[in-house]
Amino acid sequence: MEFIILGYIFITGLVLGSFFNVVGLRVPQGESILHPRSHCSSCGTTLQAVDLIPVASYMFLGGRCRTCQTGIPIFYPLMETVTAILFTAAWYFWGFSWDTGMALLILSLLVIITISDKSAMVIPDKILLTFAVPIAVLRMTAAPLDPWWDPFLGAALGFGLLLMIAIVSKGGMGGGDIKLFALLGFFFGWQQLLLAFFLSVFIGAVIGCVGLAAGTVKRGIPMPFGPFIAAGSLLTLFFGETLFQWYIRFL
Repeated sequence: MEFIILGYIFITGLVLGSFFNVVGLRVPQGESILHPRSHCSSCGTTLQAVDLIPVASYMFLGGRCRTCQTGIPIFYPLMETVTAILFTAAWYFWGFSWDTGMALLILSLLVIITISDKSAMVIPDKILLTFAVPIAVLRMTAAPLDPWWDPFLGAALGFGLLLMIAIVSKGGMGGGDIKLFALLGFFFGWQQLLLAFFLSVFIGAVIGCVGLAAGTVKRGIPMPFGPFIAAGSLLTLFFGETLFQWYIRFL
């Protein structure tokens, strides 16, 4: 029975991952997520149902548009697969609980902002507000932190920390990043927010250095920080307590 549930969650994650691609690509452009129907960005051909099966359609079509044969970025099926894996992992970790509901909300947000920041270098306020309401309601009712003020301190710390960096770096941190960290602070509380921040900066620094060495990252050209925030937040969500315990033992 558990295997069937996990399979259902995985398939649901694939479907939602496909939808998250649409949201992450269209919202930053001010476009509707409902109209027009999904179409090839190169030739404009409206995609049929058989072309929209998550991951499977990409493999069946060989990663190319059926009509014009233009290559389809592998990023799209990759994000569908990542969403499915993360959703399944959340159910495996927390089962049928409010914690799973909270995890699915934050995972959905992180996937969408990764897509939007990578594609358009922006984390739209509309997306943040859409997730802020249910996260705030659940955190203050069904899935509270202890003590009760922890989310508020986390939000203030996240906002203030990123704002300070933006001021010191003279715009090196975008407004979307600042607001996102405020929301993450409300979700995690102040301690895990600091862990998520450290991991985000560490991952960003490592990838940035490797990119510079490989020539894929150029000095003076900004990099989207959203994907690194997402990576640090994911590690915190699933392994935060383990990392804290390891750090305490290390001290």
